[in-house]
Amino acid sequence: MNNRATVFVVDDDKAVRDSLRWLIESIGVNVETYDSASGFLDQFDPLRPGCLVLDVRMPGMSGLDLHERLKEYDISVPIIYITGHGDVPMAVRAMKNGAVDFVGKPFNDQALLDRVQQALERDTLNRKKHAERKEIEMRWAKLTPREREVMEMVVAGHSNKTIAAQLGVSSKTVEAHRAKFMEKMQANSLPDLMRLTLAFGVGRPEQEMLERKLP
Repeated sequence: MNNRATVFVVDDDKAVRDSLRWLIESIGVNVETYDSASGFLDQFDPLRPGCLVLDVRMPGMSGLDLHERLKEYDISVPIIYITGHGDVPMAVRAMKNGAVDFVGKPFNDQALLDRVQQALERDTLNRKKHAERKEIEMRWAKLTPREREVMEMVVAGHSNKTIAAQLGVSSKTVEAHRAKFMEKMQANSLPDLMRLTLAFGVGRPEQEMLERKLP
């Protein structure tokens, strides 16, 4: 896998592709160009870091259609749209789908480079969050069903005594489970545990935990 960030340019106009390649490579960023959305989709490896500079209107699959196809595949890549024929509904649709920006042609070179830098930074942050989530999910998978149950009750704000009464066990048993899941989740404190579970959505949703009917 190539770990160097790449800007993927997809535009059916060769002159635009060449111009964008020259512009983006001038700041030392790797660039790959494609003349169609389908061509890009056939070659794209979502493990490669980077962003997508995408024309809206192209023969065959449009840029907006490509964006929605990527979402269907659960592929998250920051997208900057460029177009000479954009309109407000298209821009709204693009931004609702999570685009970084919607830039009209002709565009200001420095403004586009700024957007590219923002998109690459967003991709780095997204990949960091994804890696952190996967790590926390691995910790969660090591918990026993009872440890998960007790942990959810603890995160929901219930005391050891209340949890023990609900589960029909002793407070010492609850304390033992608590020590185990704190160790397995690598949490140093209750606030740290709550950050891990709630920020990354591990386990049952927060609302479900809060709605548990405990005395």
